[in-house]
Amino acid sequence: MTVITRFAPSPTGRLHVGNIRTALHNWLFAQANRGTFMLRIDDTDEERSAAHFITSIRADLAWLGLTPVKEERQSARYALYQRQFDTLVAAGRIYPAYESAQELELKRKIQRGRGLPPVYDRAALNLTPEDRATLEAEGVQPHWRFRLDHSAPIEWHDLIRGPQHFDPATMSDPVVRRANGSWLYMLPSVIDDIDMGITHVVRGEDHVSNTALQIQMFDALGAPPPSFAHEALLTGSEGKLSKRLGSVGVDQFRAAGIEPQAIRALLARLGTSDPVEPIQDIATLIAGFDFSHFGRAPARFDECELAQLNARIIHELPFATVADRLPDGMTEAAWQAVRPNLTAVAEAAEWWQVIEGPIPTIEKGEDTAYLAEAAAVAAMIDWDADPWHSLTNRLKETTGRKGRQLFLPLRRALTGRDHGPDMAALLPLIGRDRTLYRLSGT
Repeated sequence: MTVITRFAPSPTGRLHVGNIRTALHNWLFAQANRGTFMLRIDDTDEERSAAHFITSIRADLAWLGLTPVKEERQSARYALYQRQFDTLVAAGRIYPAYESAQELELKRKIQRGRGLPPVYDRAALNLTPEDRATLEAEGVQPHWRFRLDHSAPIEWHDLIRGPQHFDPATMSDPVVRRANGSWLYMLPSVIDDIDMGITHVVRGEDHVSNTALQIQMFDALGAPPPSFAHEALLTGSEGKLSKRLGSVGVDQFRAAGIEPQAIRALLARLGTSDPVEPIQDIATLIAGFDFSHFGRAPARFDECELAQLNARIIHELPFATVADRLPDGMTEAAWQAVRPNLTAVAEAAEWWQVIEGPIPTIEKGEDTAYLAEAAAVAAMIDWDADPWHSLTNRLKETTGRKGRQLFLPLRRALTGRDHGPDMAALLPLIGRDRTLYRLSGT
């Protein structure tokens, strides 16, 4: 069997962290099994779907390195949905219901008041053809429900949650089509999964009850269901994922300087027993991806953890990977010198400015004489060797200074800052002439 997975976002907004995790896991599982990853745009909600969101979804997946083999759009598949819908209506598995939203809510209130679960009572099945004709003559258009089979439990083995068991008699017949003819999620998704040959559906645990309903839809259409993996939902560092954090998307990550490798490295292993590490090579993530490693406990997404992981990844990025994002003229030696101090690649521009100048003038104060002597020493040392250690060793001998008193005034005068990259790597880049100017002012 060739593994085929799909990522099926609705183009009603940008991809957020939960979407990204779902897409990544579908892609990783397909790659781990030498299978196929597909993109399905679920754009049946025509009022809320927008073309620019489709464009952004494609761009976000490309930036993350999750390229689908094929793309489908549900809005181009209505004829297929209609044919299968008609088949199920003829078989008695889909039926019209005429209750208004207000009538249904009243029924649910009465059931709850009696201590009963708010399950649809199937009153529409008792309507005669004459009753339906009368209602429609009065202008009442039906919505359409899928009729669940109550004769046997719904069961499957989930790749993460293990054995699952649902009693269909405790569930409402789901609405699959609105009175205006528009489609809800449930049935078109099943039709698509059959038509596209989807073998594995990977999604959040909030879809578990949907899966129970959809398994009966697969059966009604004469198709075996795919395998399912329902992942624990993400939480924030303080519990339930906040609305703000839950909506953080690729555009915000990119604006914050987060690398796609960091997002992949974190989300690939979040919720598993595997350690989160600064893995750049996606082949390593693919090789280690296994649903048996996932637990059922909520997976905690921490922006601070992502930022720290991102910094660790940046500290290992080779020059060739980032060269097109660095300031004009910045060399490989400069990148390697400043890289250990970066939390985002964009920060390299600040350190290139430190190297090239000008830098803020620092008040020398009581260190004026010391820096003048440093300038004199810097003029005499061998700049082809190790100028920083030559400079500081000589000053240590001549001034008796050591530790912070020896190094900090030099760093401040040479970089305009109290902290930064290793001066042994930075000073050769600053060079002799700029060093003499910054130490002496001439």
